[in-house]
Amino acid sequence: MEVRLGYVAMSVHVANASPSKTMTAAQFDKIGDKEAGLHKLERIAEENIHNCIRLLYHNRAYNIKFFRLSSRLIPLVGHEYTHGWNYMDELAPHFQKLGEVAREDGVRIDFHPDHFVLLNSPRKQVFDTSHKVLEHHIRMLTAMSLSPKHRCVMHVGGAYSDKEKALKRFVANWDKVSPEVRQAIMLENDDKVYTARDTLMLCETLGIPMVLDIHHHRCNPGQDADISSLLPRILATWSRSSLPPKMHISSPRSDKNKRAHADYIRPEELFPFLKEMARMTERLDIMVEAKQKDDAVLRLMDWVKREGEVHGIQAVNGGAFTV
Repeated sequence: MEVRLGYVAMSVHVANASPSKTMTAAQFDKIGDKEAGLHKLERIAEENIHNCIRLLYHNRAYNIKFFRLSSRLIPLVGHEYTHGWNYMDELAPHFQKLGEVAREDGVRIDFHPDHFVLLNSPRKQVFDTSHKVLEHHIRMLTAMSLSPKHRCVMHVGGAYSDKEKALKRFVANWDKVSPEVRQAIMLENDDKVYTARDTLMLCETLGIPMVLDIHHHRCNPGQDADISSLLPRILATWSRSSLPPKMHISSPRSDKNKRAHADYIRPEELFPFLKEMARMTERLDIMVEAKQKDDAVLRLMDWVKREGEVHGIQAVNGGAFTV
């Protein structure tokens, strides 16, 4: 099995390259002129997109072929202050360049919309806002000339005091979701409410891929302390996707704070699991969710190069290995 590693949005090695520079609503209000405020937002967004391009060039040096873009590339999208703002008129060429670099290097790009994006909310306003946020993500991917299909991973949502009812509401609300948004979505198990089994059953019902977060599963296993029996079904949800199956990995910060992500990945927690996965799939893309971002990927690859051969693991390049 070939495994490609990726990381989330920011680098600890590339200076002054935040993709999430922003402006608050209060700062926008103080400008006092909407057109001037929108012009400043466009300049901030241009810088965020340019920094993403810099990060892709950085990734090129290490052959890192998987990257999650920040969902906050464009500040105040959807806010009442920016109502009617046609931001793509100005930003489309910059997104096009970002997409060109990603395609040139064969990089898998995706998003993880914020936690407030909830398609199973009982409140219509929350659902409507969530849908608009997802449409915004599709707009960005389209501007990059990237297919939005299976590019937005999100959690199932809240339990709202009745998890079974909330799951049924997700299915009912799915009919209200546009076909474009439905094609973009993948669902991920979480560390408190929706277990891998819950999420898998929902993905199977809706016919969409499931992203297994193995750390979340260890925090919230439900009835499946051993995930092995679910793995073939999880992988089967990717059978209609042009992309390889995807999973998330992280290590607990401490025994007392198991849900929080550590700075780095502990290889001893990861590789026994990957050996099991290797019997079921030929390709796997792994998003490393660690506080030290790209350095966590580089350190994990250092371990592979130094000790992997003993464990049947071999580096392919600076961002991938075989198991």
